[in-house]
Amino acid sequence: MTKTDAQDYAFYHVAPEENNFQQEVIEGLNRQPRCIPPKYFYDQAGSRLFESICEQPEYYPTRTETALLKQYASEIAAVAGNDCHLIEPGSGSCEKVRHLLDALQPSAYVPLDICCGFLEKAAAGIAEDFPWLEVHAVCTDITDEVSLPFIPEQADAVMFYPGSSIGNFDPVDARGFLACLANITGEGGGLLIGVDLKKDPGILDAAYNDANGVTAAFNLNLLRRINRELAGDFDIDTFAHHAFYNSDRGRVEMHLVSEREQTVRVDGHTFEFSAGDSIHTENSYKYTIDEFQALAQQAGFTPCRVWSDREDLFSLHYLRAA
Repeated sequence: MTKTDAQDYAFYHVAPEENNFQQEVIEGLNRQPRCIPPKYFYDQAGSRLFESICEQPEYYPTRTETALLKQYASEIAAVAGNDCHLIEPGSGSCEKVRHLLDALQPSAYVPLDICCGFLEKAAAGIAEDFPWLEVHAVCTDITDEVSLPFIPEQADAVMFYPGSSIGNFDPVDARGFLACLANITGEGGGLLIGVDLKKDPGILDAAYNDANGVTAAFNLNLLRRINRELAGDFDIDTFAHHAFYNSDRGRVEMHLVSEREQTVRVDGHTFEFSAGDSIHTENSYKYTIDEFQALAQQAGFTPCRVWSDREDLFSLHYLRAA
């Protein structure tokens, strides 16, 4: 772990992920069906495109969750308590946490993200705009074991995991990830988590196929990253974004579909594609409130509070580690 400091702001870099990127891409392209973990969407360009996705009119999760955070910030603070260490895995732009900081008054904010450059800029912005707040930014892969030695052993830890990112894990892996979060917070620690709810498939299909094509560009950017970082030769124009709601599995699936027969090379490896062959790049599972709370309990959390919008599009859950 390497560290840089500036007053009450610290930036830590934990083990670069480049080797994992190469390994997981090659392994994923060798599988049938082919798949690549969605965490690799988030290079600098991918992180910017995701922020643009969140601004699209069809993409309801961000504006709905943001409205809930604004409306219920004082209630969230009442159940979470003040003076906690607020830890945000996959923090991205750190925008949503801004709606909580004044209400929660945490003693420290700890954003974690895989995209170092994007994280460093976002966390520095928090430190500048909230000068009373101690900020420790950690560039790391949140799906790996995370160590946060600068958090005092007896500190009250609260995890903040917005955006329904838990939906990117299949339910078994989601349970395991939640258990890891419970382990980090320790007994009595809290988790405030955003969970997308099951709804009309038409709303979901529109959200993941926006009219401006931003989600398509975000998906295809993964191939551009492979070309740039792993000496790939994907012809981007011959792959198409495909997203749909799989009602049997309760999830939105995103794929990159080859539009013709072709050969692709990545880091000295050769892969044959037929027309219609796909690379599965992301799942986004949707839950009912009861389904998610049952999953959280299996992972070692006790449900405390839940907030949702009037249309039941999205939910916020406060859980406590048992």
